Amino acid sequence: MEAANLSVAATAVALPLGSEACSIRPSPGGVVWSTPGAAPLPGREPPFSVFTVLVVTLLVLLIAATFLWNLLVLVTILRVRAFHRVPHNLVASTAVSDVLVAALVMPLSLVSELSAGRRWRLGRSLCHVWISFDVLCCTASIWNVAAIALDRYWTITRHLQYTLRTRRRASALMIALTWALSALIALAPLLFGWGEAYDARRQRCQVSQEPSYAVFSTCGAFYLPLGVVLFVYWKIYKAAKFRFGRRRRAVLPLPATVQVKEAPQEAEMVFTARRPVVAFQMSGDSWREQKEKRAAVMVGILIGVFVLCWIPFFLAELISPLCACSLPPIWKSIFLWLGYSNSFFNPLIYTAFNKNYNNAFRSLFSKQR
Repeated sequence: MEAANLSVAATAVALPLGSEACSIRPSPGGVVWSTPGAAPLPGREPPFSVFTVLVVTLLVLLIAATFLWNLLVLVTILRVRAFHRVPHNLVASTAVSDVLVAALVMPLSLVSELSAGRRWRLGRSLCHVWISFDVLCCTASIWNVAAIALDRYWTITRHLQYTLRTRRRASALMIALTWALSALIALAPLLFGWGEAYDARRQRCQVSQEPSYAVFSTCGAFYLPLGVVLFVYWKIYKAAKFRFGRRRRAVLPLPATVQVKEAPQEAEMVFTARRPVVAFQMSGDSWREQKEKRAAVMVGILIGVFVLCWIPFFLAELISPLCACSLPPIWKSIFLWLGYSNSFFNPLIYTAFNKNYNNAFRSLFSKQR
C-alpha cells in the first residue's frame, strides 16, 4: 500500500503537487519563486504550516489509538478464559494484524509523508521490509474481516451442523489461509522479481507498479474478500429475514385459546385444548433471535466500514498502473490513511456489539487498581 505525502503548505499561493521536490530560489526583486511551477510567493515558505501540524497531530493520535485499542482487545482475550474459543480467535487474529499495522506500518508511512520532496531516505532494505509488512498486515486485516463474516454466516444459517468442534476447525483453517495468502501477496515481488519497490534514482518507496502485480495484489487483497463479504452478508440477511418471519408466523395466537399473561412485555403462555399441544409464545424476540440480530447488524456495520475505508485506495491502486496515470499525491495520501483507519474502527465495532468485552474491560481495569 503506497505511501504518499500528506503535507500541504498553508501559503498565499498553493504549490503544485508534483512528483519531485520544489526548489525555492529568490528572484532579483526579492520575491521567492518555486522552480517547477514558477509561482511567486510573498515570503519564504515555513517548514510546517499550522494545517500540517494539525494533520500530523491527528495522524499520531490515530496511530496511538489504533495500537492501544487493538492491544487492549488482545490482552483481554488472552487473560479472560471465556474468550479462548471461537469466534474470539478470529477477533484476536484481526487485532494482531491491526496492531502490526499501527506499530510497523503507519509510523514509517508518516515519516515518508513528512520527508522533504516525498523521498525515501531510509535505504532499500528498510523500504522492502516496510512495503512487505504494509501489504502483509493490511491484507491479513481485510481477510480477517471476511473470516468473521463467514463465521457469522455459518452460525446463523447452519447452527445445528456448525458445532463447536467444527467451528473451531473452520476458524483455525481460515486464520491459517488468511496469513498464508497475505504473505504470498506481500512477498511475491521479492520472491519472483515482480517489479521493484525502491527507486534509487528518485528515492521512492512504493508498492510495485508492475501492471500484472497490481491486478494480482488488488484482487487478492481486496476485490476477492470484498466479493466474499458482500455475498455472505446478502445470504445472512436473507436467512435471518426468512427465519424470523417463519418463527413469528409459527407462534401467532390461535382462536379460542386461553392466554395467561404474567406482566406486560413478558412471555405469554398459550394453551389450546383442540390438540394435545402446548405452544409457548414470546411477546418479544427470543434470546437466540436477539443474539443473531446483533451478530447480523455487527457484520453489516463491519463490512460497510471496511468497504468505505478501503475501496477508494484499491480503485486508485488498480487503475493507476493500468492506465499509466497518477492521482495527485494529496489524494493518494487521503485514500491511504482512510484505509489505515479501518484498523482503528475494527475493534470498536466488534466490541461495541458484545457486552462481554465491555464487562471484561471494566473487570481488567478494576483489577489493575
